[in-house]
Amino acid sequence: MPTAPLIAIVGRPNVGKSTLFNRLVGSRRAIVGDEPGITRDRLYGDSHWRDHDFRIVDTGGIIPEEKDFIPAEIFRQARVAFEEATAIVMVVDGRSELTAPDLELARLLQKTGKPLFLAVNKVDSIKQESLADDFHGLGIREIFPISAEHGRGIDDLLDAIIRLFPKPEESNTDNGERVQTAGISKRKARRHEESASSGDRSPMIHERAQDEVFPKNELRTTHGEIVADQPPATDDLLPTAESESSSEVRVAIIGHPNVGKSTLLNRLTGSDRAIVSPVPGTTRDAVDEILERGGKTFRFVDTAGIRRKGKTHLMAEKLSVVMARKHLEAVDIALLVIDSTEGVSALDAAIAGYAHESGRSVIILVNKWDLVTAAAANDSGDKPRTRAARLQDSKKTGDREAYEQRLRYALKFLNYAPVLFISAAKGKGTDKIFPVLEQVAAERRKRITTGEMNRFLKHVDFDRASVPMKQRVRILYLTQAGVAPPTFVLFTDRQVKLHFSYQRFLENQIRHAFGFVGTPIWIKVRARD
Repeated sequence: MPTAPLIAIVGRPNVGKSTLFNRLVGSRRAIVGDEPGITRDRLYGDSHWRDHDFRIVDTGGIIPEEKDFIPAEIFRQARVAFEEATAIVMVVDGRSELTAPDLELARLLQKTGKPLFLAVNKVDSIKQESLADDFHGLGIREIFPISAEHGRGIDDLLDAIIRLFPKPEESNTDNGERVQTAGISKRKARRHEESASSGDRSPMIHERAQDEVFPKNELRTTHGEIVADQPPATDDLLPTAESESSSEVRVAIIGHPNVGKSTLLNRLTGSDRAIVSPVPGTTRDAVDEILERGGKTFRFVDTAGIRRKGKTHLMAEKLSVVMARKHLEAVDIALLVIDSTEGVSALDAAIAGYAHESGRSVIILVNKWDLVTAAAANDSGDKPRTRAARLQDSKKTGDREAYEQRLRYALKFLNYAPVLFISAAKGKGTDKIFPVLEQVAAERRKRITTGEMNRFLKHVDFDRASVPMKQRVRILYLTQAGVAPPTFVLFTDRQVKLHFSYQRFLENQIRHAFGFVGTPIWIKVRARD
């Protein structure tokens, strides 16, 4: 909803901004915890209330006049939200006393000239509503006691905000019924109107409680698709494929901490969308940005750095890793970022395995290549090296061919993934990413007819596959059952698990004949009835 009104949620750390954001968008989009300062980047979500569509932006906790780098960057991100917002909701903790930073932040928000609302959070009962009176000293006229965790009082806050919005245009279907948007069904809308007329003031958003709408083993993208916690079982005929006609290409930027993921997002989108710092683990929530290029729409998702379980200590770090894997399973393509100065580590291979096993297409980006070539230039006075020596020391020589050979050896299961050498900080090589993204997105949704597949099958010499005789099967025919990822069903003369060598041989033959660059291929076996 690019033209919808935008509501910015701001406040000091640990007052419940992300809890309110999740309540309004109806999903566990933002990481919530008792640790202050979890949210850092701006998070956007869509919502709907009383026939009005609008957007919500969650900001990091603001401490005015803070000089440290991360708090200062959080403040800079929040100022961008102020400028974009139609209205601002300042959240305070109703159980704490009014503080000087609250007064300073309120004065700062009033200077923006935007409509300002004060949400006194953590007021969980009628008896506690008097706590809101202590915050009149902030000079904000519109004060609402709420409980973001329990959904209490949010309806009054939203009623006051939507009075600022223009009246929504009527959109009618062929049968004259009103179309509801933002994931709210007509049945829910009617139920809400009935409850409102009977005196029930619980908001419609509250009906979409997180545990009810989003079970713990599910994740929904902003378009409402359900992404299973695990990839589909291998004995299913069809994968839980994405829509073939989807006009939006969803791209996740993945990798371990401090490889340059946020720098790459900013470079690709031409903005300072994500906070960039040399401190590993700066990004916690997944930051997404939509970009239109050449008539195509790309949604980039910058995920938190995935690290080993033993290396995550804070609750926010643990949750950020979980959410990174969830967001990975909700996209089409994964940009796997590798730090060229470090080489391919076991953690890089594990992260690549997550993408491969979940059926995501993969493009490997070797980042910070300018540092490698600079080191090679400094060592140019050394004596010439043999090819074997360059293979062993490719990180220092800057030899792309040798480096890619080492990378391919470490990530054998990603032999289908294109490799690009880039410098996200300086922008070198990043112009090649979009053409490859378009190619891989098209290959991911490519469909081969059954006739073509069976003509191809006649020319495959299966005797070349190194498979034990007792595990060999006679293939009757082959058909493509789905796309994204391409899924093929192999009909055989008897029920037997396909030997991995046989499957790998067939996959390589399919790639040689039809391409499928950058995407995994799933092959399922069905015995003849």
